[in-house]
Amino acid sequence: RETTPRTFKMSLSAKSNLKVLVIGGGGREHSICWKLKQSPLLGSLYCLPGNAGIAEVAECVGGIGVTDVPKIVEWCKDNAIDFVVVGPEDPLTHGVVDELEKASVLAFGPTKAGAELEGSKAFMKDILHKYNVPTATYIRTKSADEAKAYIQKTGAPIVVKASGLCAGKGVILCQTVEEGLAAVDDMMVNKVFKESGDEVVVEEFLTGEEASFFALCDGTTAIPVAGAQDHKQVGDGDTGPNTGGMGAYSPAPILTPEMEEKIMNEVMIPTVKGMAAEGKPFKGVLFAGLMIKDGQIKTLEHNVRFGDPECQTVMMRLKSDLLKVLIMAAEGRFAELPPLEWDPRTALVVVMAAKGYPGSYAKNTPIKGVEAASQEPNAVVFHAGTAMKDGQLVSVGGRVLGVAAIGDDPKAAQTSAYKAVDALDWAEGFCRRDIAYRAVARMN
Repeated sequence: RETTPRTFKMSLSAKSNLKVLVIGGGGREHSICWKLKQSPLLGSLYCLPGNAGIAEVAECVGGIGVTDVPKIVEWCKDNAIDFVVVGPEDPLTHGVVDELEKASVLAFGPTKAGAELEGSKAFMKDILHKYNVPTATYIRTKSADEAKAYIQKTGAPIVVKASGLCAGKGVILCQTVEEGLAAVDDMMVNKVFKESGDEVVVEEFLTGEEASFFALCDGTTAIPVAGAQDHKQVGDGDTGPNTGGMGAYSPAPILTPEMEEKIMNEVMIPTVKGMAAEGKPFKGVLFAGLMIKDGQIKTLEHNVRFGDPECQTVMMRLKSDLLKVLIMAAEGRFAELPPLEWDPRTALVVVMAAKGYPGSYAKNTPIKGVEAASQEPNAVVFHAGTAMKDGQLVSVGGRVLGVAAIGDDPKAAQTSAYKAVDALDWAEGFCRRDIAYRAVARMN
């Protein structure tokens, strides 16, 4: 069994002038850095590797890969880092938190054993099943023949998932049996997701309204953070292939206080208690992707980090000191943590992506107008796939910017965000024009 992490005598949150490293370089990490920068406890902020936007609020650390755990630990020791916040899933599944703790560096995020909740969809489904967390019926298999037989027996629509990490792209919603069989061939025979598709999960196709929910976990229990709704499909009206997320908003009207309590009691707390019972105590942020229909919840997935782009809307709304909150979570000091404070207004983010995403797209295309977009009242532009080349901001990823805004209601936030979007000058970019359409329709 895994040993419980050591307890820290005096809370880091009682100190000041802290040196903090954020690992990652996307929109999530920009929003986390932006929020950490507002903490009175902060001395210096570093981000590895960061991006062009993060460089405005933190010192970017180059030359070390996010999964090069020994180098990361060495760098933290050489630079007397007090606290590390891990953004993406890859370093977590590579055990960066375990190694930092061995080196006496406090880190926010789950251990390698805890990160298996995201590293293996098959493991995650088994945990949900074992601890009575509501989820879709499923099989897990390493046999393409078995997966195909299950699809033929069950019929369509059906969902095929590569069990390993696929940067949010390993889930195929199949409308026909033929599509299901083709998805199995792509993953298991043609290896489109490499070894991540060696094992697949085939599960029932759920309908309803999707929502996301975050909870902070200290190894034994969980406290609610916030809910959001994101838009996974690339096209307006939820059409086209799935992506890592084209936009999000928080709070989501479907997540009433009663529904949030139900999510905590039926999904979050049983998962955390189950992981503890397995000898894999979960510390960090637990994200649940949920399907809600007729007041009932089914768990689609767990992630072991702040989901992106939802994280950007959550950071826009959080009024509490993020650095203090994350330190207290990492130290297992929830009992001393006052309730989180939130801006009750709606935060919304529109993702600007490179034309062609989630397929192939051009890189190094020039982006102008970010300064103008940032001038829009209540708007912030978070960078995801950006870099500076010869003094010019360029795109280097599929999802490139997160244009976020806050407003009194979903419509106001939507209006501000799209005004900021329209101030951008990036010919090679596109976005969905209907982020938060459900919430706006509910207002009418």
